[in-house]
Amino acid sequence: MLHLQAPQAQDLPAFFMTLTLSAFFIILGELLIRKFGVKAFAVRKIIHLGMGIIVFFVPDYFESNFYPVAAALFFVVLNGFNVLTGRLLSLHKETVEPERGKGVNSYGSVLFPLVFLILALLLWESHKWILQTSMLIMGVGDSLAAIVGSTAGRRHIEHLTKSPKTVEGSAVMFAISFILILLCLSIFQPDSTGSLFSRPMWVVVLFALFLALVATAVEALLSYGLDNFFIPLSIAYALYVLEVNHTVLLENFLLGGLFALILALFSIKVKFLNNSGAVATFLLGTTIFGIGGITWTVPLLTFYLLSSVLSKLGKQRKAKFDLVFEKGSQRDAGQVYANGGIAWILMVVFSLTNDPAVFFAYMGTLAAVQADTWATEIGTMWPDPKAWLITSLKEVPVGTSGGVSVPGTSGAFIGSLFICASALPVDAGWLYQFGVVQSLLLIGVSGLVASLVDSFFGATVQAQYYDPIREKVTERTHSAAPDGSLVENRLLKGVAFVNNDLVNTLCAVSGSALAYIVIANLSIFK
Repeated sequence: MLHLQAPQAQDLPAFFMTLTLSAFFIILGELLIRKFGVKAFAVRKIIHLGMGIIVFFVPDYFESNFYPVAAALFFVVLNGFNVLTGRLLSLHKETVEPERGKGVNSYGSVLFPLVFLILALLLWESHKWILQTSMLIMGVGDSLAAIVGSTAGRRHIEHLTKSPKTVEGSAVMFAISFILILLCLSIFQPDSTGSLFSRPMWVVVLFALFLALVATAVEALLSYGLDNFFIPLSIAYALYVLEVNHTVLLENFLLGGLFALILALFSIKVKFLNNSGAVATFLLGTTIFGIGGITWTVPLLTFYLLSSVLSKLGKQRKAKFDLVFEKGSQRDAGQVYANGGIAWILMVVFSLTNDPAVFFAYMGTLAAVQADTWATEIGTMWPDPKAWLITSLKEVPVGTSGGVSVPGTSGAFIGSLFICASALPVDAGWLYQFGVVQSLLLIGVSGLVASLVDSFFGATVQAQYYDPIREKVTERTHSAAPDGSLVENRLLKGVAFVNNDLVNTLCAVSGSALAYIVIANLSIFK
């Protein structure tokens, strides 16, 4: 829980010293950029590195978290104002997106103090070392990776993120993260009260290697400064769960992560996923496989494998829809988040609460995305199907956003049942406690209702565009002209930012919400 301690008078000197030192870094950076012509990128990374080191030592000089939290809040406000104005060049950064032809603000300078603020409220009382470790890796590893990637990077990683990422930069991130994690685990071992350090040294080394790989994956996948927030958050979460949740064994966590890595590499090989989708799947799989075990793993694999195979079947028949749907059958990170992000969050919630109702919500969200996928795939593969718009029941072409059909709706319900059925043989005791038939009905109906919710949002608010080159309605914002140039499509209906991924996310939320509400209002698990 978030906990703000009372201020201590003896912390005031350290508080003013921290603010003074931070101000010194910023003023020096401004002078180097404005007076001496030093590149702003180099100055920003030096400040990033210096602040990471400063933050590492902060918990050693304060008795209470009151003043560190106050300082972090001050810099959140200051840096947020600077994002809007861009006056402090040593803190302001833009990420260039070629397709937009302009720079887009990076929010890393705001997210850096924000994540420290959150972790200080959560971990200060009992797990300061986790706060220090996670912030140090982000501050040092991320800044050095960016410097090496921008100056010595030669091999760019395609189809990963908006910001350019290189193999060389990621290699530095991995190496620095591994060294710092192993160093921190050695330094802070006496402060640990959990089971993390009761393992043989070689297991701890493997854990440091694997956690470094997780940090590298997070850094490589995220743009706009989001890595400043999620690198320390992901490291802190892994360390905390392994420390306090004794049902999660370190060896099982490593095996689950290894399986997730193999699955991600396999998915690239068979073209189920592109690079961004594979990295996102590795991170999602590490959490669910490594922490949830086989009970949580099998339903997710059922969705992933069946839906991936189904998306490859009937490819010739579905080819005519390739220019209608926003994305193809090779999933990217956005689709992984949309289909598995809610399940990912629910796994995190369960690992911290052990609430059985969360497991049913997890099953509900997987049933929802399975139902949505099966409705689309079966509906478009079925010979000569008919579809009707869910809001008006007017007949529409198959593949239209918001269209429903008998084969597609039937496929949605059957797909949902597969999710529940897959968990029954793997010791999902809560399903038997609730009742097999009742569980099948609850998860099946949750998926079916969620697929209809998806269709409703698809018919009402999802953006649909007119492709002037092919003269048809599409979900794509741009189309390729014969000469290879991109032509912007005209918005016909819906809201521009409501794309298929967002609608899929809303579908996933509705499936989990329905299952959770039903179980939470029963007294079975109380």
